Amino acid sequence: MDIVFRGASVADGTGDPITTQDVGVTDGLVAGIADPGSLTGARVIDADGLVLSPGFIDMHSHSDLQVLAQPDHLAKVSQGVTSEVLGQDGLSYAPVDDSTLEGLRQQLAGWNDDPAGFDWNWRSVGEYLDRLDQGIAVNAAYLVPQGSVRMLAVGWDDRPATDGELVKMKELVAQGLAEGAMGMSSGLTYTPGMYASTQELIDLCEVVGQGGGFYSPHHRSYGKGALEAFAEMVDVSRRSGCPLHLAHATMNFSVNKGKAGLLLDLLDEALDDGCDISLDTYPYLPGATYLSALLPSWATEGGLEPTLARLSDVDTRERIRAEIEETGSDGAHGVPIDWDSIEINGVRNQRNDHLVGHSVEVSAKAAGTTPSTLYFDTLLDERLGTSCLMHVGHEENVQAIMRHRTHTGGSDGLLVGSRPHPRAWGTFPRYLARYVRELGVLGLAECVSHLTGRAARRLRLTDRGLIKPGYAADLVLFDPETVRDTATFDDPRQQAEGIPYVFVNGVAAIDDGRPTGALAGHSLRNPGRDQC
Repeated sequence: MDIVFRGASVADGTGDPITTQDVGVTDGLVAGIADPGSLTGARVIDADGLVLSPGFIDMHSHSDLQVLAQPDHLAKVSQGVTSEVLGQDGLSYAPVDDSTLEGLRQQLAGWNDDPAGFDWNWRSVGEYLDRLDQGIAVNAAYLVPQGSVRMLAVGWDDRPATDGELVKMKELVAQGLAEGAMGMSSGLTYTPGMYASTQELIDLCEVVGQGGGFYSPHHRSYGKGALEAFAEMVDVSRRSGCPLHLAHATMNFSVNKGKAGLLLDLLDEALDDGCDISLDTYPYLPGATYLSALLPSWATEGGLEPTLARLSDVDTRERIRAEIEETGSDGAHGVPIDWDSIEINGVRNQRNDHLVGHSVEVSAKAAGTTPSTLYFDTLLDERLGTSCLMHVGHEENVQAIMRHRTHTGGSDGLLVGSRPHPRAWGTFPRYLARYVRELGVLGLAECVSHLTGRAARRLRLTDRGLIKPGYAADLVLFDPETVRDTATFDDPRQQAEGIPYVFVNGVAAIDDGRPTGALAGHSLRNPGRDQC
């Protein structure tokens, strides 16, 4: 063997009981599993007292640019992630043309930055996946972003698509899946994807299902209309025949405290009826997005410049303020904003650094102005390129949902900004430390299966997610007694503890606790309808 993990406690990704074994790796694949002391190799790693698991699969990632701009990708490899799913929330950078790419770079700067001098040498999904194959630290799958597709076919207008535009969208989705995308995502509180009707989504999902993919929506509300929004997505799946994976399936905001059971009942009924449904969550209470996402959809119609013009108009500002603060905008999930729960955590302009780490309410008081005025002025000054945390979660909901039979893990992590959400660096060790070791919400083998084997099944990966001969050697060796997330809201870019080894395709990305900078990952492509 090239490498032997000797005497490891093997959590193989199936959820079966942990066993003590030797695991050998040759040519990037798991080549042997045997009794302790049975295998020999060029390198032997003493794994006594440590757990060997498949590499974690981040089912909801926003690393679309940073996996290329910062190729060592320490945030992910250091917490044991060996594969992640990009193209989330209906907005990403393929497929695009020159015009939509420019608009997306502006819109998504709060998520992904807009790196100076970056080489945007792709336009199609296939070209983007080819770019990933030039060298990345982890494996990456991609979802066709429905909002970007609508941008290409319809533009930024809030109106139904014409028959011709719908045909074009269906062609773009089909092409993306044929070029390797695993499915389609939506961001139904983000423009312009949110302008799609239920029927439009059904029509596109029929194409996704026929292409062997799944649908992963950020649905229309996680607040006041959360249950109705989840039900709409289940209906889309039923009527289109497309498998459904619910992105960051949380029940947030004060209106949903204690209501996780209602969501789970809805999903269980659909599952029992034969629907193919799964979900992912992150193990934290606050959410994160770009600050302009709170605006009502009508205020952002047309793209960046029309939005800035509306924010500059006194009368329009007042209309927006009333909707955000008094009735609840669709961008803010139908719940009136509590400005003390909205924390700015990333700015583009250094002159606004003083806002970072403080709520809009606190910063407004310090500036002697109203929260809405500070909000509008910041968006104008930053040209919408500001990110924020939303302190809106409930612990009882988080725990109930992670116990569900189809649950998987997703960080939803933004990697840029002065103080990104710590979930970008800490999601997977946090599951193991807080929810396994400290609280006992999940058993260790069970939790590992959520983060590995279950996710691989949703992605239809027949060679990852398990420790099994012939499977890719995406492996994590961790100490179950000391593994923990160290990333905090004040200091989020911190490497996890208790994870001394991470291997991607048999190559060490973390070796004895130290990052190697290895770029052993590659794109994971849709195997096609014939393998469904």
